[in-house]
Amino acid sequence: MGTSLVISAVSEESLIPAPVDGTDLKILDALQTDASLTNHDLAGRVHVSPATCLRRVKRLVDSGIVECRVAILSPERLGQGLTAIVEVTLDRQSAEALAAFEARAVAEETVRQCHRVSPGPDFILTIQLGDMAGYHALVQRLFTADANVRNVKSFFSVHRAKFETRIALPRPA
Repeated sequence: MGTSLVISAVSEESLIPAPVDGTDLKILDALQTDASLTNHDLAGRVHVSPATCLRRVKRLVDSGIVECRVAILSPERLGQGLTAIVEVTLDRQSAEALAAFEARAVAEETVRQCHRVSPGPDFILTIQLGDMAGYHALVQRLFTADANVRNVKSFFSVHRAKFETRIALPRPA
């Protein structure tokens, strides 16, 4: 099987650590490349039996290491080619105020990423929209309507040189 790495994940439900070994890393690498692989094909790629592969994938999902498996769509081909990276600074930074803005931001369909950051602004949002009219409507809903938003600084992507969903995985010992 190989030596287990020091990496472990804890399932919120079970709180049982899940060690990750070299086989798990191969599974994770293959899933990052193509999450649509059948269990049989995935097992063949990582050189384990389909039953072992299925059990390991289930453990990786249950432990929270695999958050979800999705198809990555082309925003441009679907008429959502405007990407904005937005810095948001709030007037009040109490835990309640930060949580309230965060809840409103993540509820917005056009907000693709929401990061609470420090130092500097309170939030960095990545927003995907169809056009400037859509951005203006979002500004009215999310920023202008919130009396606690002090400053908004938006940057519009004119060219995306890299977009990567893969996470660098450690190499097994």
